[in-house]
Amino acid sequence: MPAQVICIGSVLWDIVGRTPRNMALSNDVPGRILRLPGGVALNIAQALAKYDLSPVALTAIGQDTEGDDLMKASADLGLDMQFVHRPDDLPTDCYMAIEGANGLIAAIADAHSLEAAGDAILAPLTDGRLGSETSPFSGVIALDGNLTLALLQEIAQNPLFSNADLRIAPASPGKAERLRPFLTHSRGTLYVNLEEAGILVDRLFDSSQDAVRALLDAGAARVMVTHGGRDATFGTPDLITSQTPPKVNVTRITGAGDTFMAAHIAAEIQGASPSDALNAALAAAASYVSGDTILS
Repeated sequence: MPAQVICIGSVLWDIVGRTPRNMALSNDVPGRILRLPGGVALNIAQALAKYDLSPVALTAIGQDTEGDDLMKASADLGLDMQFVHRPDDLPTDCYMAIEGANGLIAAIADAHSLEAAGDAILAPLTDGRLGSETSPFSGVIALDGNLTLALLQEIAQNPLFSNADLRIAPASPGKAERLRPFLTHSRGTLYVNLEEAGILVDRLFDSSQDAVRALLDAGAARVMVTHGGRDATFGTPDLITSQTPPKVNVTRITGAGDTFMAAHIAAEIQGASPSDALNAALAAAASYVSGDTILS
């Protein structure tokens, strides 16, 4: 059987407008507008499925038409959706982004239903379906920063997660501060970019190596820091390794960090060395942003 990875966080509809032109404030340009299944947890899970892993989604999806469509679309992408919390009083979340040739122009994430659902999405880890207090889940769990700070604090210290291999992404720079409990409790592997690393420790960094060292000094157990097309660095208290991603023409951005994280998780599950796992993640992200299909 494929390895089971639990993905906890946002599963929603992405509304993404893309244009091959450079964009600035107030520009009105031709392009394409797509509606795709998205959210950090879904993007990670979808990429994990491409590596023959078995992703299980724990999230909140409304009982509206958009939610029904999203449940089916997510299952079609290889996600196990049987444990999803489906409140009848909350709408399905969504994300909207504008991308130009010069990168991500703007984005808004509406994950209010996920936040409102709170720890209800974790019920399968407590009631015996995926784990319990006497038999906690012991595999890989990927978390995203769309969860509330209170819930992330609970996960960082709850014995229910004591046997899990936690992998945590902030979802966006605006939510990076929510990852601080994992520094305080020295739990899991943090996946952040240079800006998010700076927010976590209130500093500015010029390189991913410096950011990794600072996060380890602040209590991180394991950390990955990316810097766009420049150096990426993985570190533990005993090892730091850096690589530079291959140069490619960028055609899309949304989902690239999630693809990177999933590829790194998959490589480590398959026993890759730290250096090889980092290279695999960089190659997958480069393939994705250049338009090749890691995520569709």
